[in-house]
Amino acid sequence: MSKYKQYFSLFLIFVVNDDAMEYIADRITIDEKICNGKPTIRGKRIAVQTILEFLGAGESAEEILLQYPSLEPEDIAACLRFASDMMNRSFVIKTVA
Repeated sequence: MSKYKQYFSLFLIFVVNDDAMEYIADRITIDEKICNGKPTIRGKRIAVQTILEFLGAGESAEEILLQYPSLEPEDIAACLRFASDMMNRSFVIKTVA
């Protein structure tokens, strides 16, 4: 399996093959060939981080949908669920040489 499975094993719905896109959550994908492997929305070049940053800056879902017409309201909800699930994990900070 790809290196992402170890980090997102609880989100994994299916893997097409070892080199292909992984679907996590319900609409969030990870493909190392798209956006440097950042989680994106349905394989598009729209990073989950981008949507979360817009929401954090006070943009409404309706405003985001106007800026990104290929998105659906469920995509924004999936970004929020994904972020919430990520914060539900334990993280360990280690010093790297």
